[in-house]
Amino acid sequence: MSGIRGKDTKPELLVRKALHALGFRYRLHVKDLPGKPDLVFPKLRAVVFVNGCFWHRHLECKFAAVPKSNSEFWEQKLEANRKRDLLHGQQLRTLGWRVLTIWECELDEFHIKQLAANLLANLDDTSATR
Repeated sequence: MSGIRGKDTKPELLVRKALHALGFRYRLHVKDLPGKPDLVFPKLRAVVFVNGCFWHRHLECKFAAVPKSNSEFWEQKLEANRKRDLLHGQQLRTLGWRVLTIWECELDEFHIKQLAANLLANLDDTSATR
């Protein structure tokens, strides 16, 4: 498991590239915020998490299956990840940040442009409370 990346994953790089092309500028992995969000938009008070479906338990996703060997260990580990993600999201919202989670399975080539448009609509909302 030491070879599993926590930063600069392929899904994260796809999202970063799409947002940068739309003119968004962001900070990466801000350590002062709960959960160290993948992308932080300080002016918009918004954060984006790009989650792997397996590691963060994307419900009803084919990539989120628990391994058959040592399944009790994996069930506990992955459930703890899911609970921690929920806690970090609540903490960020309490601090006044808008939170958007993008799942790895949503990032195929056919949907990346649609996703970028959705991100633009969600992040560029000037009517949100600050």
